[in-house]
Amino acid sequence: MNVHEAISKHSNAQHLHLVRFAELDEQREQAIDAAVDLCRSGLPFNVDAINAVTAQIIAHAKEGISPLRSYVTEDMVRDYVNKG
Repeated sequence: MNVHEAISKHSNAQHLHLVRFAELDEQREQAIDAAVDLCRSGLPFNVDAINAVTAQIIAHAKEGISPLRSYVTEDMVRDYVNKG
């Protein structure tokens, strides 16, 4: 493999890594929105779905250049809702 092919292969791998991160991050945002909506409505909620995707993001970040995300607590969701 020549240098150009190696660079192209590496660049493509990085691109695909970031595409997967964007997919996971969108899933996480949807889970956050769902928890916030339930909390605003005074209904029971949990952060299990948010943190399941967060764990996937953290594992994925170990394989490349994507950013990390923090785990979320129910108190964090309540605080967000109460400030808004």
